[in-house]
Amino acid sequence: MNSTERLHYKHIHSGGAAFYEQDRGLVAVHGGEAVQFLDGLITNEVKTLEDGAQIFAAFPDAKGRLIAVVRVTRQDDRFLIETEEATRQKVFDNLFRFTMAGDFFVEDLSETYRFIKVFDRSFIPITPPFVEFDTKSGTDYFVHREDVFDFLGELKYLEGIQVSDDLFETLRIEAGLPLYGIDMDETTIVPEVGIDELISYTKGCYIGQEIIARIHFRGHVAKKLRGVIASEESDDFKAGSELRSKDGKNAGRITSVTISPKLRKAIGLAYIRYDYLSDGTELLAGETSVEVRSLPFI
Repeated sequence: MNSTERLHYKHIHSGGAAFYEQDRGLVAVHGGEAVQFLDGLITNEVKTLEDGAQIFAAFPDAKGRLIAVVRVTRQDDRFLIETEEATRQKVFDNLFRFTMAGDFFVEDLSETYRFIKVFDRSFIPITPPFVEFDTKSGTDYFVHREDVFDFLGELKYLEGIQVSDDLFETLRIEAGLPLYGIDMDETTIVPEVGIDELISYTKGCYIGQEIIARIHFRGHVAKKLRGVIASEESDDFKAGSELRSKDGKNAGRITSVTISPKLRKAIGLAYIRYDYLSDGTELLAGETSVEVRSLPFI
């Protein structure tokens, strides 16, 4: 992190306005059978979603493995599904294959809107139209591409600073947000992601539900995403590094790392095996001592 990024980091953590532009997917679903089809495809419950509300969910395959993590919001009789750019096509394809089966329509809006993450909960944009998703640090907006210039102008008027990719990576890891292709992929069982609000265990059947429910009610996942903090900066503490217990047993694998200026430590995301999930558990990455932490870090 360079000197400018350190200043921007301090600005954000002191409550200053900031924004980050990113490619993300936005897919609209509507039709008389939209609720029925969506509830059969994702891990959370759509039929109880009120107008303007939002939920986290996952698209699993038949084996309970992760296709995509999404957020869903309702606008009248239309459902808007947002996801990472890496999983945008997977989500669209997974939905579109059902359009011939009933009153169910799917539209990819990703090229119509631009995704802008705003780190300021007090910011209320004037420029419409937009789609918004609340976050703990601010609000995520999908702004119509024709209105992006005016939208960013409002942020800059409030002295909002633009977040770089490197700074966002630090903020992402501090917040405990996994990325598809880095911290999770098609081999990940949905409960392993460690985001409890992804899954409803009281809704009806959906693809992969039997395996996911069996893990929850009859046992536990073999590993789960957690935070890890290194005792010191070290070449051993890096993405891909294997973790082991003090007695030499396989304990997990690191997926993402960064230096947290606020914590003044090297931190990371890692899949930790079940026996070592408790906060404060000490593991080793090479010769470097590592402590397991719950997410988010900050």
